[in-house]
Amino acid sequence: MNTRTAARGTVLISGASIAGPAVAFWLHRHGFAVTVVEKADALRGGGYPVDVRGTAVEVVRRMGILPRLGEAHVESRRMTFLDADGGEVAVVHPQAVTGGIEGRDIEVPRGELTEALYDAVRDDVEFVFDDSIRTLTEHEHGVDVTFRSGVQRGFDLVLGADGLHSHTRRLVFGPERLFHRYLGYCFTLFTMPNTFGLSHEALIWNTPGRAAALYAVGDGAELHAFLNFAHPEPPYEVLRDPEAQRDLVASTFAHDGWEIPAMVTAMHHAGDPFFDTVSQVHMPRWSHGRVALVGDAAYAPSFLTGQGSSLALVGAYMLAGSLATHRDHTAAFAAYERDIRGFVELNQSQVGAGDAALFPTTAEALEKRNNRLRGLTTLPPKTGRPAHTALTLPTTTPDDGPVTQPRTATAHPSPINVPAETNADGAPPR
Repeated sequence: MNTRTAARGTVLISGASIAGPAVAFWLHRHGFAVTVVEKADALRGGGYPVDVRGTAVEVVRRMGILPRLGEAHVESRRMTFLDADGGEVAVVHPQAVTGGIEGRDIEVPRGELTEALYDAVRDDVEFVFDDSIRTLTEHEHGVDVTFRSGVQRGFDLVLGADGLHSHTRRLVFGPERLFHRYLGYCFTLFTMPNTFGLSHEALIWNTPGRAAALYAVGDGAELHAFLNFAHPEPPYEVLRDPEAQRDLVASTFAHDGWEIPAMVTAMHHAGDPFFDTVSQVHMPRWSHGRVALVGDAAYAPSFLTGQGSSLALVGAYMLAGSLATHRDHTAAFAAYERDIRGFVELNQSQVGAGDAALFPTTAEALEKRNNRLRGLTTLPPKTGRPAHTALTLPTTTPDDGPVTQPRTATAHPSPINVPAETNADGAPPR
C-alpha cells in the first residue's frame, strides 16, 4: 500500500453513487486509505438527467472531469407547459425555470456523472460491490464493521453516502422518519417509447394536485416519463411494494386525459420504474463519533430544487477538506457542518411554497404559477439562481493553493422550481 495513502488513516464510505466516489477522490488526494462499499453489484447506469450547477461546477473542474461532463451535456432547448386538456400554457427556455446558466452549468444523464466520478478514482481506492454494512461498533481507536457478506474489518472513520434512504444513517442515528420532511407529493419515474417525436425538450402537463412530464434528452427512441401527485400523508405502506405503487399511481390518474392513459400503461410495462415520496432530510447533526454523513444521506434537498447532485459534490469536497485540515475527526466534522450548513439550508429553501410551487394543488395557485411562466423568456437567462453559487470553495489541497476559508452568501428562495432530477443523489433506495 502506498505509504502516503495510508498516512492519514483509513476510511470506509458506504455508497458508490455521487457523493461516495466524490468524497473518496478528495480523501485519497489528501492521503487517506479509502474503501467504498456498494450494495449493488455494479455502478448504476442510466437514470434521469441531473444537474451540476454553481459551486459544484468548480468542484468537478478541480477533479479534472469537467471536460468529460461537458461532452455529455444535455442541450435541452425548450420546456412546454400544458393544461389539463393538453393545450399550451407557456414555452420557456429550461434554464429560465431551473435557474441555470447556459454555457456554464451542466445537465448530464445520471449514469454519465457516476461513471465519470468512478473512473476518476477507481485506480486509487478500493471498491467493494455487492456488499453492505451490517453492523458498526465504535471504540476508542476506530470502528469495527461487519459486512453483509460476513467479512469483518476495522476503519478509523465511516462515512455514509448512501442516499435518501441511508442505511448508515439508520444504524447510527435512528429511523429515517425522524429526519425526513415530507413535502406532500409522491412520484414515479420510468422510460417509455418516444412515439411523440420529441427532441431535446420536455412537455409538462398539470392539473391541480397532479403533474406529468415527458422528457427527451436527445433524439433517441426512449423518453423519461414522470408522474407526480399530491398525497396528504407519506404512503409508507407502499414504498416496498412495487405492485401497490403502480396501483396507487393508476388510480390517482385514472380520469385524466392528454397522454396520461398511455403513460400509465407504459408504467405498468416499464422495466425500470422508480417510486418514492418527495422529501427532504433535515438533521440537527451530520456526525456522531467516528461516523459522518454526506450528500442525500445528510441533507437531501429533494428533486424539486434540482440541487441534490450539486450539494453532494460540494459536500464531498468540504468534508474531505475538513478531515485534511483538522487532525482530530471531531473537530473536522464540526468544521464541515459549520462551513456548509448555511449553503445546504439555503438550497433546501429553494422549494417553492403555496402558489409558487411547480405543482400547485388548487386551480387558483395553478393559474398564478402559469402567469409567472408566461412572463419567462424563451431565451437562456444571463444570470443564475444566487443560491447555487452562495458558497465560495476554500482551497485545501497542495494543487489548489494555500488553505482559505469558505464563504457563504445569502440569497432568497426562487418562485419557480423544475423537476430536474430524482432523489438527488439519484438512485433508488439502497
